Amino acid sequence: MGLSSAATIPSDAVKLCVFDRTRGQREGEEVEKILFFHPPELPLGDQLSVVGLSEGLITFTRIFSPDAACEVIEAERHSHVFYQAEPDIWMVMVVERNRELEAIWRIEALRSILKEVHSLFIMFFGSIRTMLGKESSGSVVRSHLYSFITDYLFDFSSGKKLQLPTFRDSLKERGTVQMLTVGREAAVEIQNNKNSYVFLYCSILNSSGRLCLRLKSLVRVLESCAGSVRCHSLILFHDLLVSTSLYPDDTVNLYTYATMRMSPRALSSSSRSWSYLYRGSTAAHLTTGSVLPTSSSSSEHIHRSRDTSPSGDDRYVIVRPLQQDKWSKGKDGFLVTERWSSDAQTLNSSIPTIWLKQTEEMMYLCAHQHKNVTIILLIPVTSINSVERDIPIVKQQFLENASLKILKLEEKLSKGWGGENAYHVSGYRYLLVDGDRNVSRASPAAKVTTLAKESLVAMCKLREEVDLEKSIMKLDDERCEKDLEVCIRAKNNAWVIARAMRGKELYMVLEKANETLLYASEAMDKFSNRYCNGAFSLD
Repeated sequence: MGLSSAATIPSDAVKLCVFDRTRGQREGEEVEKILFFHPPELPLGDQLSVVGLSEGLITFTRIFSPDAACEVIEAERHSHVFYQAEPDIWMVMVVERNRELEAIWRIEALRSILKEVHSLFIMFFGSIRTMLGKESSGSVVRSHLYSFITDYLFDFSSGKKLQLPTFRDSLKERGTVQMLTVGREAAVEIQNNKNSYVFLYCSILNSSGRLCLRLKSLVRVLESCAGSVRCHSLILFHDLLVSTSLYPDDTVNLYTYATMRMSPRALSSSSRSWSYLYRGSTAAHLTTGSVLPTSSSSSEHIHRSRDTSPSGDDRYVIVRPLQQDKWSKGKDGFLVTERWSSDAQTLNSSIPTIWLKQTEEMMYLCAHQHKNVTIILLIPVTSINSVERDIPIVKQQFLENASLKILKLEEKLSKGWGGENAYHVSGYRYLLVDGDRNVSRASPAAKVTTLAKESLVAMCKLREEVDLEKSIMKLDDERCEKDLEVCIRAKNNAWVIARAMRGKELYMVLEKANETLLYASEAMDKFSNRYCNGAFSLD
């Protein structure tokens, strides 16, 4: 998902690396630490310098904070952003500070990029540490990370430059889902059972009950498509989450992937004329100029690379789940992709598999679209004896039992759909985040762009203050949730306000000159009472 409102900087001004601190302990073998590096054409010596400095900073900061991992080091010319993805597996982003671009970074927004790409990687391939345990040379991991992160970064690319989130994206929150909020009058939450959550935001109070019943009926049908085996489902409408039977973390991962590559908007945008050509070999072996291959071909979504094990004869397959233009809609409404398998013996399989973090299950992913409704059905791999025989049966059960319900649900949602400005509240520009459920809602992007630059810069600074305060509170006591309110008066006389209460956060910009702090506080209370059930009211 490209960030049109972000600052564009040369791609070589951003360095992103993944390294394993347990590898390359002997002198002369330091290169073994590096699992991924961007840009790959950077000389090997410079790559080792970045990794060595990062490892030194991690070790040094442990002296002062042994119980908390290093998150950021601000230098005069660079910002170093750290994320400990797994034990001894670190992801580091180094961004040049360029005042001419006026690119004011919010560090937590940059860390969210690292978190997101790692979470998606695990969903498709499992943990990096587990892969290294199965193939100690690191060749397989390097090849997968290179293809995966390169495809991920392409969404941020504009020619030879990258677009990273800046102050203009301060009213956005990565790592959350956007729920369907056709209207604001009613919000209904349904709990299917103790391990399954289905959320629905409805438009009309009088019809919300009928809509909920229709949704519950559809979910029951979806989850019974594989007979006695319980499936999981996720339903989207216009890139908004309608319902999910997954835990929040897994919901975020699958929702993120669906909106990136599988939703109607993602499929229609695949026809754009962006060039995605990387010429040359994709060999995963180490070279004198680069730890990772410098190029790949867009015409091949699965790349065979030679293993760097002593035998040198084994070959493995690299699946490219983030590569664009690989999903399309079939005649029966099911989305299809090209060959998808990590097993060279079953290359004809076209059914993707994903790993659920919370339940530790491997699931087949089947997706169906009817107009603006996208339904993702997850089927346990252990319940399928033959993909070629059993999956078509499940799809047929889906079409026979769920088609009419999907049709009626789409009609109902479309009638109440308020369009892209459904979230707009006149006079307010806001961001609402529910950290417990990983859900966010914000003013439409088109409305946010009407804010003055001074307002957005102030909001970015305010969010940095809140991020810092949250980190301090977490260090003090992870179980303690403290209420927090911060107000900033911007240079253009706008009020920028943040309130964090009981795991939820509300950020707001009020652009009216000469408003008093009391007026701004009362305006936030009114918003809280009307649209948030009073969750942020101080009374």
